[in-house]
Amino acid sequence: MGEFQVEDKKKQTIIPIGPYHPLQEEAEYFKLYVEGEKVTKLDIELGYQHRGIEKLCETRHFDQVVFLVERICGICSCSHPFAHVNAVEDLCGVDVPIRAKYIRCIIAELERLHSHLLWLGLAGHFLGYNTVWMWAWKYREPVLDICEFITGNRNHYAMFKIGGVRQDIDNNDIPQINKMCDDLIPALDMFKGAVMDDPVIHARTKGVGILTKQEAIDYCVVGPTARASGVDIDVRRDDPCAAYPLVDWKVIVTPNGDVFDKVVVRVLEMYESVKIIKGCLEGLKKEPKGEIDAKVKSFPPGEGIGHYEAPRGEVFHYVLSDGANRPARYKVRAPSYMNIPSNQVACTRGTISDAAITLAAVDPCYCCTERSAVLDEKTNKKIFGWEDLLRLSQEKTERIKKRIPLNPPFVPTEPTSVKGEY
Repeated sequence: MGEFQVEDKKKQTIIPIGPYHPLQEEAEYFKLYVEGEKVTKLDIELGYQHRGIEKLCETRHFDQVVFLVERICGICSCSHPFAHVNAVEDLCGVDVPIRAKYIRCIIAELERLHSHLLWLGLAGHFLGYNTVWMWAWKYREPVLDICEFITGNRNHYAMFKIGGVRQDIDNNDIPQINKMCDDLIPALDMFKGAVMDDPVIHARTKGVGILTKQEAIDYCVVGPTARASGVDIDVRRDDPCAAYPLVDWKVIVTPNGDVFDKVVVRVLEMYESVKIIKGCLEGLKKEPKGEIDAKVKSFPPGEGIGHYEAPRGEVFHYVLSDGANRPARYKVRAPSYMNIPSNQVACTRGTISDAAITLAAVDPCYCCTERSAVLDEKTNKKIFGWEDLLRLSQEKTERIKKRIPLNPPFVPTEPTSVKGEY
């Protein structure tokens, strides 16, 4: 924390949030400029966990990239593969079998339930309402159980492949999956009642962190952050893929743009996710058991674009192919990359106590957003390339190894014995 003079000679205080903070899941740094309790300005500094995913994609086979992009975000470990296969199928002109389309939507909507419940629990924790936290995370478990029942994995489902899916869903298992979904409804009713009726939640979220519809458009926000501000967008409806146009569901939009509406949108979207899953299960029952894979064998030169409505909003993948079996260039734009900058206006209408929940209300994923470039500030020219960064990293590792032995010698000690009774 520090103080500085501004032009009008008023004293302002800088309050840091991060790089590590108990109310932020990942490393980031926000500087709050405050006058008394009022936040007047917000500086955002990211870039603490760049992992070079895009560059790594260029060194992997197209099919291996599916598993790599699953690791961009644990809670979006279906959304990124969804956008990836859409991009490569766009490149190849592939038509996915109908059964695979239903299965893709089932897995994706289970992930949306998982993500929204996780965020709802964290929101309760941020507000000091730990009962909501514990109950939300309790009911994440049945969702993860369904994921494990279908795919064998609670996370990183490894279900997607270019041209289809890797595993079928047995029609004999559909009644069990249906029952597991039906069992979620009472829990969703409980959360809906808590959000709509609890005066504590209302007091801490209504009128807090407001992002107006025009500001949402100006900042190009996506997903629940946009829909909570009255912007009626959803990739699943606006550019439908897989089985979304084959089942009945609706887009949830609210008008106020505050933290309360961001909670409401996510709670009501969970009902729609259950509706989509059950609609897809009905589709599977009617669809005869058959192909789930278009069996793509080659990748022509050209470009492919794929996007999908992740739990946080539109995720976008671009692939450039030179005709080889791996991408020549790969580009990812995650939804948090668009949503986080909107905090520059959403945070500056409130107080210090509102800042953390406002920052968290966009459900940020900081590791999704990371980009790395080393530029000369004056000329805007690149100073270091990929090989230079790799060399600098290796040189730093060698310097650290000289200072700190990574494998200290093992010194055996004499065994000790304890005599007597406990």
